[in-house]
Amino acid sequence: MSNHKDLHKLSAAGFLISLGIIYGDIGTSPLYVFKAIVGQRQISETLILGGVSLIFWTLTLQTTLKYVVITLRADNKGEGGIFSLFSLVRRKAKWLIVPAVVGGCALLADGIITPPITISSAIEGLQTYYPNLPTVYVVMAIITALFIIQQFGTSLVGKAFGPIMFVWFTMMGFLGVTYIVHDPWIIRSLNPYYAIKLLTSSSSDGAFIILGAVFLCTTGAEALYSDLGHCGKANIRVSWVYVKICLILNYLGQAVWLLQRNGHVMDLNAQNPFYQIMPTWFLIYGIGIATVAAIIASQALISGSFTLIAEAVRLNLWPKVRINYPSEQKGQLYVPSVNWLLWAGCLGVVLIFKHSDKMEAAYGLSITVAMLMTTILVSKFLKRKKVPNYIINTFLAVYLLIEGTFLTGNLHKFLDGGWFTLSIGFVLFTVMWTWHTARKIRNRYVKFVEIEDYFDIIKELSSDESVPKYASQLVYLTSANFNSEIESKIVYSILQKQPKRADVYWLVHVDVVDEPYKREYEVDHLVPNKLIRIDFKLGFRVEQQINLLFRKVVEDLVKKGEVDITSTYKSLNRHKIVGDFRFVVIEKIFSRSHNLSFIERFIMDYYKQLKKVSLSEERGFGLDLSFVTVEKVPLVLAIPEAIEIHRVN
Repeated sequence: MSNHKDLHKLSAAGFLISLGIIYGDIGTSPLYVFKAIVGQRQISETLILGGVSLIFWTLTLQTTLKYVVITLRADNKGEGGIFSLFSLVRRKAKWLIVPAVVGGCALLADGIITPPITISSAIEGLQTYYPNLPTVYVVMAIITALFIIQQFGTSLVGKAFGPIMFVWFTMMGFLGVTYIVHDPWIIRSLNPYYAIKLLTSSSSDGAFIILGAVFLCTTGAEALYSDLGHCGKANIRVSWVYVKICLILNYLGQAVWLLQRNGHVMDLNAQNPFYQIMPTWFLIYGIGIATVAAIIASQALISGSFTLIAEAVRLNLWPKVRINYPSEQKGQLYVPSVNWLLWAGCLGVVLIFKHSDKMEAAYGLSITVAMLMTTILVSKFLKRKKVPNYIINTFLAVYLLIEGTFLTGNLHKFLDGGWFTLSIGFVLFTVMWTWHTARKIRNRYVKFVEIEDYFDIIKELSSDESVPKYASQLVYLTSANFNSEIESKIVYSILQKQPKRADVYWLVHVDVVDEPYKREYEVDHLVPNKLIRIDFKLGFRVEQQINLLFRKVVEDLVKKGEVDITSTYKSLNRHKIVGDFRFVVIEKIFSRSHNLSFIERFIMDYYKQLKKVSLSEERGFGLDLSFVTVEKVPLVLAIPEAIEIHRVN
């Protein structure tokens, strides 16, 4: 944990790490932004100067002010991201679950289109040398290789990301300068006058299309906040200054090259301004560096998607899925199911759109939605921090206007391909919303009883040698939030279903808390040496390895003399052999549901299908399956109707 905190201090290492894992998406945007702005339009001074001005002020207002200055303040014990932000503010209002889920799904959908567009934009530069190169197959091969290596971990490769991205940004800045020296007066384009002039001189449809293209320059801004936990505020803010300077220099250089072709209508797919400002001898090296930068950008989005899903699982917003930890590096994880879903989605994007210019038409719509959701959550965070209302209202008004305008500008992309990412996002939303809502419906029908009423009978059962011993130590997972309660199904399992005699009964409860890496537990000796409850308080980024955590707690209790787990069998007790442990997991299965509304019935049916592909409770909590008994009990979702039946002779 100390190493994790050290990374938050401003340092050269932290600076390089920030470059390597945060700026991949926003850092590769010069590959396609000007292409999208110009499109098939005639090149004019108004278009080019206005385009640069819009890019500069978008990066300033959207990326710098909103994310780097304001949103990074929403620091959840060193962690960032939309679910970390949600954890900070969710107690303010129940409805905040909606922007959190919508934003999370939009970010995941964005993760499906980012690898294809960045890698395609880089590889298509090779067509300058090889006009007949089948770029689609090259891109698919690179994407497939990228997803295959995820299972082995990327810590080794990740160490090279920072230096490579430093070379990438430095190269972009230097290439921009080589053209700026030919027309230093291009610096005038940073004046917002040219942005306003371009938008007002264009038709309303044309202005919105241009805004949709300009928005591509800031699509990676969410990553600045999502990766707060890996780099820390100081490193992100300092590295962003360098990144922004290099980006603006490159955009200015591209603008000079375009102005040299004033009055022409060009095929920018064949002559990408990004590659045209490179010297001919350097082009092959530039394409190579661009390809590596595109792969790094893709890797950052994939890793971010894994983290997002892991958080959603622990916040009960996603079905339990297998999560692997391929390396010792903090925060690095691998989610196989998500990995291959993303792979299939990325290949789908490549096969459907084939070329980066068509992907540009689909890109940006979902991420605009994510940014709007972040704006809503940040406003609630500012309220929690007791920021004056007039400042919060100004923040909301400004960014709802900016992002609402960008959303309107991106809406035309729906028919051009935006439908693809929005459809993916909608499917993800139905999964998250169903999982969350179904748990609330289930909890309405879980019956709790006062545990104190059963103290005496549990003590008697434990001492009743006429009942075969089920286990020396019997452990139940309970969802009861209060020590005074217990599910009626657990009582039924111990006393009636098959009376289970044990030396000690344990109740284990897991509470996911808002602090990301919290690991604490409380012990309550309900009946000394007979019935013990352990409450784990685990952060939403902590792996729920209950098997290991429970063992550690028991070891601590034994050392302190609070419990004796030596077997009571005479032959084993004589040799101080530890008694056996057995976990019992109560799996609630559905029975009658005709009393539910149509919507609730649909949700529960959808939930049942999701349960089939999710991990079981025992696997989800990391229990050793050789010591687990699963008992299925009916969850009655409606009170059974009174049945009348008559006996006849």
